[in-house]
Amino acid sequence: MSLADANTPAPSAAPKSSILTTDARTKKRNRAEARFKAYGIGAIVLGLAFLAALLVSIIGNGIPAYTQTFVTVPVYLDPAVVDKQGNRDPAEMAKTTTFGYAPLIQNAFATEVSQNGITTDMAPKKLADILSASATGQVRQTVLDDPELVGQTVEFRLLASSRVDGYLKGRVTREALARDKNLDAAHLDIIDTLRTAGVVNRTWNWDFIFGADASESRPEQAGIGVSMVGSLFMMLVVLVLSLPIGVATSIYLEEFAPKNRWTDIIEVNISNLAAVPSIVFGILGLAVFIQFGHLPKSAPLVGGLVLTLMTLPTIIISTRAALSAVPPSIRDAALGIGASKMQSVFHHVLPLAMPGILTGTIIGLAQALGETAPLLLIGMVGYIASNMPDGIAAGFMAPNSAMPAQIYEWAKRADPAYYERAWGGIIILLLFLMTMNIIAVILRRRFERRW
Repeated sequence: MSLADANTPAPSAAPKSSILTTDARTKKRNRAEARFKAYGIGAIVLGLAFLAALLVSIIGNGIPAYTQTFVTVPVYLDPAVVDKQGNRDPAEMAKTTTFGYAPLIQNAFATEVSQNGITTDMAPKKLADILSASATGQVRQTVLDDPELVGQTVEFRLLASSRVDGYLKGRVTREALARDKNLDAAHLDIIDTLRTAGVVNRTWNWDFIFGADASESRPEQAGIGVSMVGSLFMMLVVLVLSLPIGVATSIYLEEFAPKNRWTDIIEVNISNLAAVPSIVFGILGLAVFIQFGHLPKSAPLVGGLVLTLMTLPTIIISTRAALSAVPPSIRDAALGIGASKMQSVFHHVLPLAMPGILTGTIIGLAQALGETAPLLLIGMVGYIASNMPDGIAAGFMAPNSAMPAQIYEWAKRADPAYYERAWGGIIILLLFLMTMNIIAVILRRRFERRW
């Protein structure tokens, strides 16, 4: 070997790895990342599947509540029964109770059955079990509203009983009626014949949307309209009180309040109040507003005050977050050109934070709209208001219910027709919540500014 060969360095070994090739550790990380991505996609798909199942269940169980079975019956309004004095005076005719109208309706329905070729040995009273218990009240109110109808034969669309309605909706079967003391198979045969003749029909039920609650013996007459009005008046109270108080509190704590022990205590308490169970606010409202303040029980005003206390922490926290998200440079620039502290907040910071403030407010209102426990404690239960409020003052002060409390009351009643109406009420409540969230998105985009 020559000296030159001895001094020549040996060729270096080939590199063990390259950026162009994937080593084992990189492959392991890629597999872990792929698994995590699959877990995330699986969680989303599972969540959407549960949401779809929930929506299908709500819609499938709630849609039947928006249709109702009616029976068309011509009723002769006998003057000897409904207007014994013959003066056509509503005050005198009101002395005839619904019990006096029952024989008229029973005989009229028995006549209608026989005219459709149906032969039965059932007495008219037993045969009238097909009709709702509200039929007598409906006929009586029609006569009192228009006394000139006395002596005429008037065609009425009377509600069928909940069992008949359930039979036509598939909720009640012939086998189930074997244990029912109200209807039997003979009634169902009559119903099938009358349905073919067009006397019994199932149509859209506007009274469910605009009507009031009914007693447990008349589920087919129950509606959610009055409780919707109660929720509306409550939300007006919550909006008028919680928005200015919550925003003003947030502005003071975030922009003006000194950072000391007292403000720290206030902030901790606000955060704690946001986590307090809603039933505690109901107890507070019962003690303060009703027992101490002597405000009317079951009034939407009291419900609104209770929900305002519950909503304030949510609005304060969301508003403070929106204010703190505004860059400090905005405040410094305003102060630098001679604006006062208040001018910099109200002319610059607050407009930029408005999308977050509105979003937090509407989310807080949506949360309050779905609360039930505090309303039950102040007496806002079902079947306490049979008519719409007479005016704005009555809307705030007269006893009423709210949609979530009404749904709860229906769900705990024994008749399956009320269970059906509870699902139908949930659909309306979800529509309200969706509307409020859509409004929040629209307002956010409307007031959003770029900096």
